[in-house]
Amino acid sequence: MIGNEYDFETQAVRAGTARSQFNEHSEAMYLTSSFVFDSAAEAARRFSGEEEGMVYSRYTNPTVQMLETRLAALEGAEFCVSTSSGMSAILGLVMSLMSAGDHVVASRSLFGATVQLFNNLLRRFGIETTFVEPARMDRWQAAVRPNTRLFFVETPSNPLTEIIDIGALSEVARKSGALLAVDNCFCTPALQRPIEQGADLVVHSATKYLDGQGRVLGGAVLGKREVIQAPMTGFLRSAGPALSPFNAWVILKGLETLRLRMLAHSQSAQQLALWLEQHPRVARVFYPGLASHPQHDLAMRQQSAGGGVVSFEIKGGRKEAWKVIDSTKMISITANLGDAKSTITHPASTTHGKLSAEVRSAAGINEGLLRLAVGLEASADIKSDLDRGLSQI
Repeated sequence: MIGNEYDFETQAVRAGTARSQFNEHSEAMYLTSSFVFDSAAEAARRFSGEEEGMVYSRYTNPTVQMLETRLAALEGAEFCVSTSSGMSAILGLVMSLMSAGDHVVASRSLFGATVQLFNNLLRRFGIETTFVEPARMDRWQAAVRPNTRLFFVETPSNPLTEIIDIGALSEVARKSGALLAVDNCFCTPALQRPIEQGADLVVHSATKYLDGQGRVLGGAVLGKREVIQAPMTGFLRSAGPALSPFNAWVILKGLETLRLRMLAHSQSAQQLALWLEQHPRVARVFYPGLASHPQHDLAMRQQSAGGGVVSFEIKGGRKEAWKVIDSTKMISITANLGDAKSTITHPASTTHGKLSAEVRSAAGINEGLLRLAVGLEASADIKSDLDRGLSQI
């Protein structure tokens, strides 16, 4: 087993690998729903948890376990529990660690579905959420109640790439007796390791950069073993949002090239952000690598690169923004991100379209905003594809 004495790139390729009796080189894909026991007594011990081992693929599977071990090594976490998607990871975290009557303080700058989950679905089960301005530590402190159990934040945020000081927020959370969970989807552990900066929990949509080619869905929650192992495994066992072994295997293969891809995404995104910032049809660019970004200095301390997502405001509104999208010939019009293929979307009518106009406005998501997830194509080709629409405004 590869340990933490090895560098990130080595762990991304080899951590967690467990070979069968056939001593295969590539990780094996265990496509099985259940596992056979040597005796009734062994089955009883496994089901009761008295003996470690595989039981049922809803919550124990060798391929899934290899992914969890590898991702934990990359994040510097004690333990990882994988799930069927990024949203099921957030749901599992809340349902495992919180109860009716508990309170969440969350950044108002979150992915649209995450806002819906906290504000609508979880509220029905007695878990209330207060949304605050993410960069203002005083707003987090002011929102704390005696029953606050969780702080939840994305950094960088989706889609405006707002940066939150993880270390400072962790101090507020600790004094408040709450756990701090950081969604690390945009950076991945290749660019940012929130646990090292004070976060208690890290959440991933493995669908994005961890896979890296837009092939499968997956999610993960990472943190201290004593905090998440029993409750999260129990949630998987009873509720069933399990990651399939096939998807786990695909994501394992994605992790092997994670740092190479994240650096390539970041390099192209930086070039495009600089170009967009000078474009006469663009009102504003949101990218942590730009000196003009409000939290640029913090981002460069907290992250090793800017990431692959560039958001920008078109001069005009929805009509002009849609014209840019519809004029592209190469960039994919889809709301997914983290793919080798560049994607573009209009957040106000897609990812955040179910939020009220007031909520979108408070989060800074206006009708002229576009989100570009920079892929691995030549940056010159991405630029030309965007300029085709920009020049028509």
